[in-house]
Amino acid sequence: MKRTARLDAMVVYQAKTGAIELRGDFSHETVWATQAQMAKVFGTTPQNITIHLKGIYRDKELSEKATCKEFLQVQKEGSREIRRIQKHYNLDAIISVGYRINSRTGTKFRQWATKTLRDHITKGYTIDRRRVATNYDAFMKSVADIRALLAEDISFDPKNVLDLVREFAGTWVSLAVYDKDPLRVRNVTKKNVRLTGEELRDAIGTLKLELARKGEASDMFALESGTGAVEGIVGNVMQSFSGRSVYASLEEKAAHLLYFMVKNHPFADGNKRSGAFAFVWFLRRYGIKGGRNINPASLTALTLLVAESDPKKKDQMTALITRML
Repeated sequence: MKRTARLDAMVVYQAKTGAIELRGDFSHETVWATQAQMAKVFGTTPQNITIHLKGIYRDKELSEKATCKEFLQVQKEGSREIRRIQKHYNLDAIISVGYRINSRTGTKFRQWATKTLRDHITKGYTIDRRRVATNYDAFMKSVADIRALLAEDISFDPKNVLDLVREFAGTWVSLAVYDKDPLRVRNVTKKNVRLTGEELRDAIGTLKLELARKGEASDMFALESGTGAVEGIVGNVMQSFSGRSVYASLEEKAAHLLYFMVKNHPFADGNKRSGAFAFVWFLRRYGIKGGRNINPASLTALTLLVAESDPKKKDQMTALITRML
């Protein structure tokens, strides 16, 4: 017997722009739709949708197992509650059908999708203007607060600001964060850990070998600019006073490791790359759950923000990193 799951009620529709949207619910990572719903979205028949789905799976454009699931739907019909198991298809399948369907709304969808893809490739990012407009004040304050961490003579790439706003919109980028709890450290994974400069240096040495193999690192990469530079940073991160760690949580230690590696320039070359690597390495080594929030795009933006930040705002910068975890 196939396993099923209950699918909460949702409305899938096509906006005037041609975009496929999920009305009134932005918590799902994807959209699930039946063949009947897709037929309504693209202005065609369920039979036509079936033909296109068969072609998509036959051509191995998508995996049916990965894009099709059975969900239990419960509907009221008069006084009776009717339960039916129906196949639903995810956003990948919906988009693939949209590119094959021959209808006026299908054409409109393709025009929108092509424009969105072109913007993403040429600009490096895309923005949902309708959703930004809904929370415009919070969005603009978030951008302003990020910029406020920069030195006065620094112009930070807008794309990097947008990367941070987008990636962490659900955690710290909100009016509540800044108005009620301004950049206070809240994550407290407390665990006794031990880290030495030698361990970190060896890990970065492995990174250097890998980058050199790809032709992406010179002999100067990760070459210490002074004796004990890495040990000094690790000492600062792991320091204690009166038997207590100065940075009590692992999140705070990780944030300060990234900050010191980038700002203190322990190496002749590759400080930002080494700092980003050390940050992720530390998160994974000690199993810090918040590390899952950090993806390549946000890590790049965050590292650049640290590099360009005003040294006078170190505490705000490290608190911001900690909050993201």
